Amino acid sequence: MAILLIEDDRSIATIVKEYLERESFKVVWQADGESGYHAFCEGAYQLVLIDLMLPKMDGFALCEKIRASSEVPIIVVSAKQTDFDKVQSFGLGADDYVTKPFSPLELTARVKAQIRRYERSYPQQEDRLQFIDVEIDITGRRVFARGEQISLTAKEFELLLFLAHHPGRVFTKEELYAAVWNGDGFDSRTVTVHVKNVRHKLKDGTKHPKYIETVWGVGYKFIGLGNR
Repeated sequence: MAILLIEDDRSIATIVKEYLERESFKVVWQADGESGYHAFCEGAYQLVLIDLMLPKMDGFALCEKIRASSEVPIIVVSAKQTDFDKVQSFGLGADDYVTKPFSPLELTARVKAQIRRYERSYPQQEDRLQFIDVEIDITGRRVFARGEQISLTAKEFELLLFLAHHPGRVFTKEELYAAVWNGDGFDSRTVTVHVKNVRHKLKDGTKHPKYIETVWGVGYKFIGLGNR
């Protein structure tokens, strides 16, 4: 299992990394918020540990951006101890809050508890989906087209995965927006642009599509030939 640790204090990061790796976790460490978010979008993690006082992007903004595209457990580890900071963190999607200084053993126990909770709430039913010459690695959040990995943003991946899980079913733009962006509002342009980007990266034509077909006046559907 992989854990993303975003902490600007090298000494703290070293201790946390050492304790978690003793429990057979793979730990990826980033020292600032922007690098941390980039690493999150590019990788597949079972949990994220976030410090609040980070350079380039603070932990509050980072927590909000991660939660906008993923339900992965988030634990805030911070020297900030006020109720306001804790309430704000939970409001932005954090699942737990640990104040510094902390016991590495307690933090490790909390990490394990959050991962168990997440696995119960979001059981993994499939690891991979295969359609014609496109393969979706669900666990690793990777997509391969004609044997080569293509780079999708977090939302592009979620959009493709959602459609691929319902082959043949037509979804309106409103339904796709609600499913992928988890919002009460609706932005038709956002859906259109993301579908266009996914098609471009898959090299999927609009006249004779192999994957995403436009149903004029309604929305889109996935037309892959199914799992192999």
